[in-house]
Amino acid sequence: MVGNATRAVIISNRRITGLTPDVIAELVAEIGPLWHEPHQARLASRQRKRAVGAGAKHRLVFVDRLLATLVHLRHGTTHDVLACWFGVDRSTITRAVGEVRPLLAERGCTVSPDVRLRSLAEVVDHLGVTGKAGIIDGTEIRVRRPAAGRKDRDTFISGKNKQNAVKSMVVTDDEGRVLFCSPTKPGSCADITHARQLGLVKLLADGPAVEILADAGYQGLGAQTGGRVVTPPHRKFKKNAPDWYEEMYERQRKAHSSRRIRVEHGIAHLKN
Repeated sequence: MVGNATRAVIISNRRITGLTPDVIAELVAEIGPLWHEPHQARLASRQRKRAVGAGAKHRLVFVDRLLATLVHLRHGTTHDVLACWFGVDRSTITRAVGEVRPLLAERGCTVSPDVRLRSLAEVVDHLGVTGKAGIIDGTEIRVRRPAAGRKDRDTFISGKNKQNAVKSMVVTDDEGRVLFCSPTKPGSCADITHARQLGLVKLLADGPAVEILADAGYQGLGAQTGGRVVTPPHRKFKKNAPDWYEEMYERQRKAHSSRRIRVEHGIAHLKN
């Protein structure tokens, strides 16, 4: 079990549980009796040689059970880690979470069931139903050099960083939440080629009207998808551009980049 000092730190630090001390106190006062009632009823329902309340006490009191459940729900912390933190067996944490979580759900503190997207087609349909914009980008991960004699050995060399890598296409919504991560391709595969091989062009052309933000590596998909893929503005003047055009170009480019940057946050979260 945790000591009073450790318990006070958990309660006072909102980043750990996501709740203020006042809200935690309300939960203890409201849910605590609901947790004790079935235990007392179960103890009194059978013949006993000792009075109710005699014998070994709970090593994990209700407050600690509630805190362990809140930490588990907020951070996805495994039961093994919580068991080490609270100084009890893993089975005790598993039983505590299983008992407290339904009580929280009855009060309205629950994790709403989310949508499970298994394919790129389901992602496109999901964006069409929700009306949200999607963001796509390719990301590379460095790998060991393929074995000598492998026929496609050179295809793993990335043209971007000149290292052996594999590449995936990541799709997030406009808030940066990861919706899809494709199977990997060798690092030399261009982003736009990878998107075409995944069937993104056909899905967007034949599917719902959705907006997909992309970087300059996907220029050309907009014309193939009826304008559903939006890339940075194409630079018309390469030399001696008028001042008014430079100002307009930079403004449009920054506006697009400020919306598209959330896919980078999603990729960073995925890699972390």
